[in-house]
Amino acid sequence: MTRRSVYIASIGSGGGKSAVALGIAELLSRQVERIGAFRPLVTGDDDPILTLLRDRYRVELPYAEMYGTTYAEAAALVADGRREELVSRIVERYRAAERRCAAMVVVGSDFDDDGGDTPGGLPRELAFNARLATEFGSVVVPVVDGLGQEGAAIAAAARSAYHDLEDLDATVLAVVANRVRPGTEPPELPVPAYAIPEVPAVSAPTVAEVAAALGADRLAGTDAAYSRDVLDFVVGAAHVPTLLDHLTDGCLVITPGDRADLLVAAHAAHAAGQVSVAGVVLTLGERPDPRAMRLVEGLDTGLAVLLAHTDSFDTVAASARIEGRPTATNPRKVEAALGAFESHVDTEELSRRLRVTRSARVTPLMFEYDLVDRARADRRRIVLPEGTEGRILRAAELLLRRGVADLTLLGDPDEIARKARELGVDVDGIEVVDPATSAWREDFAASYADLRRHKGVTLDLARDVVTDPNYFGTMMVAAGHADGMVSGATHTTAATIRPAFEVIKTVPGVSVASSVFFMLLADRVLVYGDCAVNPDPDVTQLADIALSSAVTAEQFGIAPRVAMLSYSTGTSGSGADVEKVAAATALVRQRRPDLPVEGPIQYDAAIDPAVAATKLPGSSVAGQATVFVFPDLNTGNNTYKAVQRSANAVAVGPVMQGLRRPVNDLSRGATVKDIVNTVVITAIQAAGHRG
Repeated sequence: MTRRSVYIASIGSGGGKSAVALGIAELLSRQVERIGAFRPLVTGDDDPILTLLRDRYRVELPYAEMYGTTYAEAAALVADGRREELVSRIVERYRAAERRCAAMVVVGSDFDDDGGDTPGGLPRELAFNARLATEFGSVVVPVVDGLGQEGAAIAAAARSAYHDLEDLDATVLAVVANRVRPGTEPPELPVPAYAIPEVPAVSAPTVAEVAAALGADRLAGTDAAYSRDVLDFVVGAAHVPTLLDHLTDGCLVITPGDRADLLVAAHAAHAAGQVSVAGVVLTLGERPDPRAMRLVEGLDTGLAVLLAHTDSFDTVAASARIEGRPTATNPRKVEAALGAFESHVDTEELSRRLRVTRSARVTPLMFEYDLVDRARADRRRIVLPEGTEGRILRAAELLLRRGVADLTLLGDPDEIARKARELGVDVDGIEVVDPATSAWREDFAASYADLRRHKGVTLDLARDVVTDPNYFGTMMVAAGHADGMVSGATHTTAATIRPAFEVIKTVPGVSVASSVFFMLLADRVLVYGDCAVNPDPDVTQLADIALSSAVTAEQFGIAPRVAMLSYSTGTSGSGADVEKVAAATALVRQRRPDLPVEGPIQYDAAIDPAVAATKLPGSSVAGQATVFVFPDLNTGNNTYKAVQRSANAVAVGPVMQGLRRPVNDLSRGATVKDIVNTVVITAIQAAGHRG
C-alpha cells in the first residue's frame, strides 16, 4: 500500500527532529506535487519547525490548520479526564489537512518522557505519538538522540524504540540515530537504521540566537556577523597572551565590559587572520571605553559585539544551554542539515519503502529539488571565477554543505580567506586557484595562443589574457580541470560567454549557441528560448535553438512539446517573420521527426487548451506546450520578464546550450539562491556532456 504520511517521533525531548523532518520533506517533495506538514501539539503561533517546512516547501495550508492543538489546551483536556476527546480533536484536524495534500510530514510532540504522565498531565510521549501515528495512517521514524552517547547505548535505545513502537501497533519505516559521534555504526534492526553524525553547523547557535537568549544589547556588527555559528565559548579573564592562546575558530569571547584590552585583542586576532572569531559578549552591563570601540571599528572586522547585563559566570552558563536549529531565516543551517541527512540516509531505500507514486507532472518544487538530487548523484567540478564576491562565497558554502558539486574559486587566496572571514562563511574544502600564480598559466597561454593565432594573438599577449578570471576558468573547462563554469555576478554577459565562444565553441552540427530560461510557474515548469543571446536568428539558427531547447528540456526531466511562436497561428497570417518561423518549424520536423513541434503558433494557443481547441484542434502541442521558442531576442527577453513579474514566476537562467562544455552566465543582480541553482544546472549539464 502506498504510504502518504510519515510521522517523526523523538525518543525523549529534542534529538534533532527538525533535521530529520527536513530530510523526509525533501524526499517527498521530489515525488509529489504538494506536501503538507502537521504537528499534533504546538506551544503557540510560531512553531519553528512548522514555519520552516511551510516556507521551504511552499506548503499551501495556513499555519492555523497545520497543528492539532496547543500544549496548554491539551493539558486542560487531560486534566478534565477527556483524553479521548483530545485524540479525536487532533485526528480530525489532521484529516482536514491531509485531504489537501499529496503527502504529509508529521513532527511529533516535544514534551519529556519520564515513563509516565508529564507534570502537565499529558500521556506518556511514545505511546501518545504511536497512537496518533496509527490513527493518522502514518509510518513512524523514531529519532534517537546520540549526542554524547556511546555506540552501545545508542543501539540499545534504537532497539527499544523499535520494539516499543511495534508493540504499540505502529508501523516503523526506519530508525534514525541522530547527532552521533563520527564513525558510529547504525544499529542492526529488522528495518533500515541510519546514524547521522553531529554537525556543529546545525546544532551550534548563531550569534543572533545567543543575543536573543541572553537579552543582550547589540553594540556593533553587521547583519552577516549575527548569522555566524558559535562553535565554542572562551571566557576572557586573564591577560592578552593567555586569551590569544585559547581562541578557537568560531568561538564567542565572553569577557567583562571593562576589559578593553581583551576586546581589542579578539578583534585584532580576527583581522590578522590568526583565528576566525564568532563575536564578543561583554558582561556586567559595562559599556566599553569609547576609545576602545573606535579602535575596534577602525579594524573593520564587522564582528558582533554584545552587551549582556549578567556577570560572566551566569552569561557562560546561560550560553551553554542555547542550542541552534535549522530555521526558515537561516538557509546555511538548513543546507547543512540536509547535507548530513542525505549523506548518511539511503533515500532511495526510503522511497521504495514509502512507495509514494511519483506525480506525472513536474512542479516547480519537484524540479528544484530533483536538480539537487541529480547533481549530488554524479558530482562534477564547477569553477567560479568571481571568488571574492560575497554572494559567490555564500553560495559556495551552501553547495559545499549539500555536497552538490566540487568547486574551484578563482582569485587571490588571501583575499578570498579575508572575505570569507568577514562574511562568517566556511569555505574550507573548496579549491582556490590564483590565475596569476597558477602552474597552469603557461600551458593555458600556449593553448590559447595556438587557438587564436589567426587573430594575431601572440604568446606574450596570451599570458595576459589567460590571467583574466573568465578566460582562465574557460581554459580550465577546455583542459578538463573543471567540468563547467558559472560567472556573471560581477561581469557582463559578454565578458562571461565570449571566452566560451572562442575556446569551447559549439557542438558539431549546431550553428549557434543559445540560451533558455526555466520558468517556474505556480503549477508547472516551462522552457523559454532564446531570451538572452541571439538578437535575430535566421531560419537555420532558429531551428537549432528549438532543437537545443528540446534537448535541454529532456535533460532536465521535462517532456518537450515545442511551440515555435509567432504573431499568427497556422496559416492565419503572412509576412516575412511568419514565414521564417514556418520554415524553421519545417526544418525541425525534418531533423527530428519524433519531436512534437507546432508553428507558427501564438502564445495563447500554445498554452491554453481552450484557445488551442479553437485555433488548432487536434494538435499534439497546442494547449500543452512545454518549450516556447521565440522568433527573436526582443520578443523573448520581454516575454520572460513580463511573465516573471506579472505571474510571480521564478526564472532560472539563462542556461547556455549548444556549447561543447557548459558555461553559464549569471545576472549581475543574481541572488545567492540564483547562483546555487545555476551551479546545480551546470553540474547536471556537465554530467550529460561527460556521460
